[in-house]
Amino acid sequence: MENERINLLGLDAAALSDLIGQWGGKPFRARQLQRWVHQRGVDAFDNMTDLARDFRVQLSERCSVQALPVGTEQRSSDGTRKWLFDVGQGNAIETVFIPEDDRGTLCVSSQAGCAVNCRFCSTGHQGFNRNLSTAEIVGQLWWARRVLEADAGSARLPAATGKAAVEDPRVISNVVMMGMGEPLLNYDQLLPALRLMLDDNAYGLSRRRVTVSTSGVVPMMDRLSQDCPVALAVSLHAPNDGLRDELVPLNKKYPLDVLLAACNRYLEFAPRDFITFEYCMLDGINDTDQHARELIQIARQVRCKLNLIPFNPFPESGLKRSPQVRVRVFAQRLMDAGIITTVRKTRGDDIAAACGQLAGEVQDRTRVAERRARTIPITQVSA
Repeated sequence: MENERINLLGLDAAALSDLIGQWGGKPFRARQLQRWVHQRGVDAFDNMTDLARDFRVQLSERCSVQALPVGTEQRSSDGTRKWLFDVGQGNAIETVFIPEDDRGTLCVSSQAGCAVNCRFCSTGHQGFNRNLSTAEIVGQLWWARRVLEADAGSARLPAATGKAAVEDPRVISNVVMMGMGEPLLNYDQLLPALRLMLDDNAYGLSRRRVTVSTSGVVPMMDRLSQDCPVALAVSLHAPNDGLRDELVPLNKKYPLDVLLAACNRYLEFAPRDFITFEYCMLDGINDTDQHARELIQIARQVRCKLNLIPFNPFPESGLKRSPQVRVRVFAQRLMDAGIITTVRKTRGDDIAAACGQLAGEVQDRTRVAERRARTIPITQVSA
């Protein structure tokens, strides 16, 4: 039966080589197969013409190349595209492609929903259902790359470097694990997905061009630094423990001093010489001059870049976006202190594809709505 076949999208190089080895095949067969699946985007084994016929028959009987069903696709006026993928049992996840002048970035989901429950994130308000498999994570990249290259009319990218894609923003040069879910809470499925993204026989992306975003799962940050150090972004959003406890509940388990120490440990192995701190600007909550001063003190403890994110409102949050003038003043205070600071452009907000807006469809099994109803609202702080 189809659902009993091995989905090759979920196998990294080691796992694929082991599988073919069990069949008595040579290691080079695994490399050939990887290139057909991931670089050329081929899902029909009969079309993999340089594979031996007997091998293709064996693959057809035992394996598949199966991406998630696509529910809807939306296109923003700014070129951003969003796909809704059906992951079964009433759940759907979202994937976003953001074209820019010098790159094309794919924002990939790792879970159906999210259990971290950050106050400003639409995904968190949906609750949590399950982790995605490696095949479901990689399948988002596999599908998006096929669609984008077909639409662009571009030739297949050459293997290995990932550099060719940078010159054409219509194709994927960067992947960020910043979609639905907390990637490091799905570590066992995330790791082989990252390895495929980096593999020269698969997507050939540089470690600097693959970013994992985390709200601060410290033990898994340490593991990632040893297993597959890629670029790291940390969802900070508050400069002190009291406020961060309210905005990012995981802070109660891994407070700022523990998190910052983990960031410095990660930097010893990171492909970039800085950690990106994400900071969602919330009107009257975390955007005052005092917050800026506290944030400067944090930034002096870790080599970092600060990415200020204008909040993308959604009705259930009860929060407001910081005024543009306040964001500019806040950013200037950081830059005056010598902190590298950027303000993220809001992209795809007309199709709810901007940062913090991804919600998909989640059959929540964590009863987040009930727990949130018992939560005391965050107190605003006047500037």
